[in-house]
Amino acid sequence: MTPPPDPLPTTLRSAWQHFLDVYEPHRSELFRYSRYLTRSPWDAEDLTQDALARAFVTLGQMGAAPPNPRAWLLRVATNLWIDRARRMRPEDAPAEAALVQADPRPAREAAGTLLVTLAPQERAAVVLKDVFDLSLEDIAETLSTTTGAVKAALHRGRGKLADPEVSPARAPAPGALDAFCAAFNAGDLDALTALLLDSAVVEVVGATTQYGPEAARRTVLYGMLFGVARLVDAERRGGIEPRFIQGARNVAPRVEAREHRGGQVLLHWYSHADGEAVRALTRVRLEEGRVAHLANYFFNPDLLAEVCTELGVPFRSNGHRFWIDGAC
Repeated sequence: MTPPPDPLPTTLRSAWQHFLDVYEPHRSELFRYSRYLTRSPWDAEDLTQDALARAFVTLGQMGAAPPNPRAWLLRVATNLWIDRARRMRPEDAPAEAALVQADPRPAREAAGTLLVTLAPQERAAVVLKDVFDLSLEDIAETLSTTTGAVKAALHRGRGKLADPEVSPARAPAPGALDAFCAAFNAGDLDALTALLLDSAVVEVVGATTQYGPEAARRTVLYGMLFGVARLVDAERRGGIEPRFIQGARNVAPRVEAREHRGGQVLLHWYSHADGEAVRALTRVRLEEGRVAHLANYFFNPDLLAEVCTELGVPFRSNGHRFWIDGAC
């Protein structure tokens, strides 16, 4: 007999989904703001996820919802990013500069490329003013400071705008990634699971996190390999909003490794009535030739759009919502 579900995780998951129902309309703007702060789509996605998680916890302690959810989310993200920037060791800066300043795209980033050495509050002030057009008062509230301090930060920050040309280091695909792609494309769940360390963490970012090979095998890995059957039947079975089926066909997806911004990313290609398109991204961290951490980005349309645009490949969105219930 299957034991009943633990009421605490069930309650928390329901509360989390209700939170996302309310705050999802601000999700893309939060990503865009995080993108300007971090200068990297991957770091922006991490900051966005962390800001939503922090906001969820904080809201549970506040007792009353903030009157301006948009401004409040930006404030949460700003505080997280400033804290991290201040903790960064000085020796980390050159590597970050090489990563985030490469391949600038002036048309999309109209504010220009901000130097990574810009003080955190200066960069946040410039982005909030010049990109999001917030008032000095709103910026002061977001940064927990005064309008006078915001004016000073804007003056200093605008004087440091630059657009340097830096070439990123090129990282070859490790052999373990080749093995991962071969196992995935063969539909070999056993071989895929065997690539994980016993302590591996496997997640669908923003949706679920699993610990250890067996838990990952039953959930995330199985879904990555065989979840297309549910995708094409989403109108009946749930999982994503039916509008995102977008002509998907019940054909096993394939993966390939591509270089992106000095690292490797796995592209998940799905078959559609009008051809193949990327619907998900995966990044892995390796230790001793095996997978220590796997992050699958399936419900992250802003990141998917930017990375695929940079790589020049077609893509299809799955939306943000992973909690759509179906009839069965």
